Amino acid sequence: MSQDDSKKSREIAEIAFKSAFRSTRQGPSEGPETPSIESLIAQFEDASQTDDDGVQFWQARELQRLLGYTDYRNFLSIVSKAMEACRNSGQPVENHFVDVNEMVGIGSNAERQISDIRLTRYAAYLIAQNGDSRKKQIAFAQTYFAIQTRRQESIDLEAHSEPLTEDHRRLLLRDEIKTHNKNLASAAKGAGVATPLDFAIFQTFGYKGLYGGLDKSGIQRRKGLKSKDNPLDHMGSTELAANLFRATQAEDKLRREQTKGKIRASQLHYAVGKRVRQTIRELGGTMPESLPPAENIEKVAKRLKHSAPHEIEAGSKSDSES
Repeated sequence: MSQDDSKKSREIAEIAFKSAFRSTRQGPSEGPETPSIESLIAQFEDASQTDDDGVQFWQARELQRLLGYTDYRNFLSIVSKAMEACRNSGQPVENHFVDVNEMVGIGSNAERQISDIRLTRYAAYLIAQNGDSRKKQIAFAQTYFAIQTRRQESIDLEAHSEPLTEDHRRLLLRDEIKTHNKNLASAAKGAGVATPLDFAIFQTFGYKGLYGGLDKSGIQRRKGLKSKDNPLDHMGSTELAANLFRATQAEDKLRREQTKGKIRASQLHYAVGKRVRQTIRELGGTMPESLPPAENIEKVAKRLKHSAPHEIEAGSKSDSES
């Protein structure tokens, strides 16, 4: 990856996830048996440690408890899947999963040695991604580690660059969504979403999950857009970020779970959209259908190109469903 590509990736990460941490987190009240999003974040933060090189890590046995697994041997099967995913990504497994031995008390001032694994943030993220997403703890952890990883990238970026304007954020995000929608279409095709009509239905399910039941035409009506307008071309950066997160998570889940069948693929896309919506609610953010429409992205691209032709490259023409 070139330096320019690396810089753009960091910019996209900063844009897509920064807005989630500007919220006041005033979500709906939780029941007595359900930990709040704040308490879950605090538990994960408190469980982390930092080594002598400043690298954040978690102990596998502690992460096991946080993710709701009662049996360590069952949890190790998830760890094995995560290690395989790490290997397949080209990352050295030994850099992220380090076997260690710990002494624990067993009463009467006696101790015994137990095996454990020191996990980097990336390792913990892979474990969450390979866990049982029906568990509330796993569903939370999948979002937590994804956002925290991007948040660190955002901090690194802000230390070395000027903040982007809203127009630049929109253009970069819109361009990124085009790329990821192509990747999502490829993953959906592998699952059996074969025809243009199939893919239109598949996309509708994703929109309905994220927008509380609204399909594309429902979003257009809610935003006061014309039927010919692509809603993505009239989204601000916050709304684009939510849709980018939906697209990337859906693609990853389709490939990871090797989903087969267009109906199952559409149901998966709906579930991912709904989870992103729930995360927005828990963080106290504004629901995407309630965000105001923005200026057509083509006009923004032309204006910025005219004012600073060498500062930004953006495709000014939008695909019908990109």
